[in-house]
Amino acid sequence: MKTFTRLAAALAGAATFASAAWAEDPIKIALIHGLSGSSFEAFSKQAQTGFELGLEYATDGTNTVKGHPIEVIIKDTQFKPDVARAVLAEAYGDDEVLLAVGATSSGVTKGMLPIAEEYEKILIVEPAVADSLTGPDSNRYIFKTSRNSSMDMQAQALALKPDENLYVATIAEDYAFGQDGIAAFKTALEGTGATVVTEEYVPQGTADFTAAAERMFNALKDKEGRKVILVYIAGGGDAPGKIQALDPSRYGIEISMGGHILPVLPTYKRFPGMEGAVYYYYEAYDNPVNNWLVKEHQARFDGPPDFFTAGGMAAALAVVKAIETADSLETEDLIKAMEGMSWDTPKGEMTFRPEDHQALQSMVHFKIRVDENVDWAIPDLVRIIEPSEMNIPIGRTND
Repeated sequence: MKTFTRLAAALAGAATFASAAWAEDPIKIALIHGLSGSSFEAFSKQAQTGFELGLEYATDGTNTVKGHPIEVIIKDTQFKPDVARAVLAEAYGDDEVLLAVGATSSGVTKGMLPIAEEYEKILIVEPAVADSLTGPDSNRYIFKTSRNSSMDMQAQALALKPDENLYVATIAEDYAFGQDGIAAFKTALEGTGATVVTEEYVPQGTADFTAAAERMFNALKDKEGRKVILVYIAGGGDAPGKIQALDPSRYGIEISMGGHILPVLPTYKRFPGMEGAVYYYYEAYDNPVNNWLVKEHQARFDGPPDFFTAGGMAAALAVVKAIETADSLETEDLIKAMEGMSWDTPKGEMTFRPEDHQALQSMVHFKIRVDENVDWAIPDLVRIIEPSEMNIPIGRTND
């Protein structure tokens, strides 16, 4: 009996030691973004800052979840799909990360989706936007904290207050982000009576919008009613400014567009009174998470948090909530915990929709105000557009 007792005690001690050692193993997370080779680098850097702040907030500064220190591994896609696929495979395989977060460009991120399925590990999409990232070509290992094009455009449509007197010409870049966005905008207008009279798609990196603008002017100028050119371009080139310089107002045409990151907002001073929709503006939300983010970011970086800073933080908060609530660190348990999971973010509550893993979230209806004492145009809050107001199409439905 004594021998059995000693053996049991020894086994219990060994199990306790093994458990303690296991608990000290780091949880590795890959943050995969384009950090070289594109003007979108600013988006990636904001997302990384937000992710790091989100981990700090969610863990009360310990950077530890369930006894595991969190180790973030940064990888650069160089904004190239083949590089993105390679570094994601490296993260899942050689680095043995628990999950990955990324990437910046929708086109690049789309190529990463099959890698997550191949390795049977989670990829949280942030900040890429295209609807197709949770669409039929996606898979059950993909979760998306970033908003999608349907949210952009349904919110934009609501901000335009569409009716039978509204006529719209659209211009977007000819890739997944632009194509999905305009398709979503047209869907959002269905049943409102508003009409899309023409669609223009330009190559990424386009600098001369004259020909496209003239075609849009010709399609709109003879319409009786409110005439709007909707600009949905994420990159450079200053499409709104160059179209505005061609004087669409001579035909009674106005320009509308979504909000943007702070470095771009000074250009919005050319459009006082313009209304649109945006994913985030730091003054639009009043909740504990956003208040902490604004305060800490201002103190550490001498400026407010930006568009993708909030997105990176939302992704980090989702990661920590999933790890805290899952029964284990096995992928299947994480998926089970994340499907239908709600969590607090700088934008308020987000929820992963079980069907396609898109995070449902609010958007901001704004009106541009110009204050000469502020460097950028101020997207004043008109109202928060709640997720329930937007009929976001379900993407992937198959397991």
